[in-house]
Amino acid sequence: MAPLKVLICGGGCAGPALAFWLAQTGHQVTIVERFPALRSGGAQIDLRGAGIEAVKRMGLLEAIQGKLVDERGTAIVDSNGNVKATIMANKSGQGAQTLTSEYEIMRGDLVRILNEATKDNVHYMFGKTVESFYQDEKQVIARFSDGSSGTYDILVGADGQGSHIRRAMLSLDSPDPYYRLGTHVAYYFIPRIKSDTNMKTVYNCTGGRMIMRRSHSPTETQVLLFLKDDSPEISSLSKASVEQQKAFWAQRFRDARWQTDRFLAGMEATDNWYCQEVVQVRTNTWHQGRVVLLGDAAHCPSPWSGMGTSSALVGAYVLAGEINRHPDDLAQAFVAYDKVLRPYVNECQEVHTSLIKLAMPKSWWGVAILRFVFRASCFLRLPELMSRFSTERDGGWQLPDFAELRRSQ
Repeated sequence: MAPLKVLICGGGCAGPALAFWLAQTGHQVTIVERFPALRSGGAQIDLRGAGIEAVKRMGLLEAIQGKLVDERGTAIVDSNGNVKATIMANKSGQGAQTLTSEYEIMRGDLVRILNEATKDNVHYMFGKTVESFYQDEKQVIARFSDGSSGTYDILVGADGQGSHIRRAMLSLDSPDPYYRLGTHVAYYFIPRIKSDTNMKTVYNCTGGRMIMRRSHSPTETQVLLFLKDDSPEISSLSKASVEQQKAFWAQRFRDARWQTDRFLAGMEATDNWYCQEVVQVRTNTWHQGRVVLLGDAAHCPSPWSGMGTSSALVGAYVLAGEINRHPDDLAQAFVAYDKVLRPYVNECQEVHTSLIKLAMPKSWWGVAILRFVFRASCFLRLPELMSRFSTERDGGWQLPDFAELRRSQ
């Protein structure tokens, strides 16, 4: 088998995971990343179900376990910080993970682990991206933002939910790939204080608002602000300046109580800031010719699913397996990739908007009822029992076994 020249656009989690497998099997892999250096920031993420099996097969589970965040579970609190319910992580090794996974890790740590595993046999190009591309039956010509170009056998769009590769690949009359869930999120880091424990703390308040605090290090705490609002004008908020974004979130959360004053003061000072509309990416096709999509660019499941990182790692494994199974017929490889992975993605994207609405009530009564339900459920140990005797969000989908990849290990 002649080695393929593969260009991957995006140096987050999905792209380097694919590069890991392709480089292991002898292909020439280049990753182009628009940021000037490795993107080692980002919020806390987790691994679940088949995603855990994927990193086991990569031989990276021990490295990941060495960087896990010590988060014991989730606490639901009221406006005075009184704990109303607790849901502990399921570390029994049986059943599904709870709201806190057994494998919680900072995104930056996972990115560094993947980079360490690939840097010796994958070529990284930082500070530029793919501006455009042209393809025919034999090759893909990528033109980069610095004016240079290159010729490849495969172009992979692993450039996130706002994928430039996806926009260029799909026709102008293609359906909108974004399935909107009517919610928005902002997250950032602030200094940790003594009362910040290793329990993820969730606070609901009126107006469809939710605040989450989780502490990943001795010095830093993460704050996540969630807002239920499906008005069209707010969808463009992510394109506004950081100052305008912060002003919007401060105005909407100023009267939220609990530790909001502290969180908003920290928001003003933080440099580690990000906000976005919570969406899923749903497209009828993940490939066209020699161009193929991966991870959030193909099938972002949204933060509500808890399956974004796992689905990216699983997708990378499946795509690499099919490319190595059909190296001389890429069209067949990409069709098989879609056929094998699509049922898993459909399970991961099974998010009910009605449940999201119930979880973020508008009224005081709605918030009170939600806390009562959580408290009663935890008193009856329902979350623990449901976790122990249920499967992950992937419906128990099993990661396929590719002999072509197994031989590379």
